[in-house]
Amino acid sequence: MTNITTEEAQELMKQGATVLDVRTKDEYTEGHIENAVNIDFYDPEFAENIKGLDKAKQYVVHCQSGGRSAKATALMEELGFVSACNVLGGISSWKEKGLPVVG
Repeated sequence: MTNITTEEAQELMKQGATVLDVRTKDEYTEGHIENAVNIDFYDPEFAENIKGLDKAKQYVVHCQSGGRSAKATALMEELGFVSACNVLGGISSWKEKGLPVVG
C-alpha cells in the first residue's frame, strides 16, 4: 500500500487520478472533494462495489482520518488494482490545509 500526503494527492488528481471517498453517505454529504466517487466502507457490499471499478485506473483513496482508506487500499491491492494510494490524515488533513471541499 502506498501512503501519500494531501499535496501528493492533489498532484495525482491533476494527472487524472480518481478520488475514492470511502466514508459513509452522511459524511460524504457534509463535505467532500469535488468529483469524488463515494463507496461506503461499512456497506456490506463494499468489496463487490470496489470490484466494479476499473482496476487499471489510478485511485486516491481517503476517509475521515486514514483508517478506513488504508484498509480499502489494501483490499484494492489484493483485488489486483494497479494503483490505489491512501491519503494520510484523510479529509481531516485535507480541510486543515484549507483545500477545497463541496457539499
